Parts: sequence; C-alpha cells; structure tokens
Amino acid sequence: MSSGLRGQRVVVGIYLIIVAFTGVAGYMTATVVGEIDPPRLLFLIEVPPTPIGLAVFGAGTIGFVLGVLLVAVTVVSDRFDDAEPGDSKATTPSTDPSTEPAAPSDESSQATDEPTGSANSPTDTTDDPNAP
Repeated sequence: MSSGLRGQRVVVGIYLIIVAFTGVAGYMTATVVGEIDPPRLLFLIEVPPTPIGLAVFGAGTIGFVLGVLLVAVTVVSDRFDDAEPGDSKATTPSTDPSTEPAAPSDESSQATDEPTGSANSPTDTTDDPNAP
C-alpha cells in the first residue's frame, strides 16, 4: 500500500469524524436550547429546529464546506504533484560550472595549513637555521 493512499484514508477518516461530531453537536444543541430559529441548509432549504433537523443542518453544512475543500485539494495534488520520492534540487548534482565551488589555489591552501598563532605555538615558524 502506498503512502499516498494511506494519507488519503487518514484525511477522509478525519473528515468523517468532524462531520459526525457536528451532527451530534447539532442534535445536542436542539435538545438543550429551547427556542431556536429554523436554520437554512446552504442558505436554501429551511430545516426544522428539531434535534434531527439541527443534526442534519450541522453535518450537512460542515460536510459540504469541508468536502468541497477536500475535493479541491485532491484535484490540485493529483494534477500538479510531479515529484518522485527523493527527487529534489538539493540532492541532484548541478551541471552548471558557475555554481560549483572554485578549486583552492596553492597560496590559499598554504595559508590554511599554517598555525594561526595560538598561545601554545611560537610566532616564528621559519625553519631557516640562518634566520635571526
């Protein structure tokens, strides 16, 4: 099973849990609150303010809104997801010579090989026995 399919199952599972929760919340709201104005499902259909009516209203509204977003994300990701696992610009070697680091010259490598004058090393590093 591919990781993309498992990811879609997780997202759909979370979607269904949220829709079910809003249905239960609508049902509980109608049982606790006494006077509720009848809501309109998607601003079109008037739903009675009963526990079942508010459960349908809550689950239907959230299900529609999140469902549209979920379908939009799925369509966009299927259409534009061209990358393969492990394929990124950071891991592919560059063929452009201007982006490669310059090779060190002899002078720069000699400068880095010499000690930097720490407290334990002498400051005069010449090996010439005739030097003063």
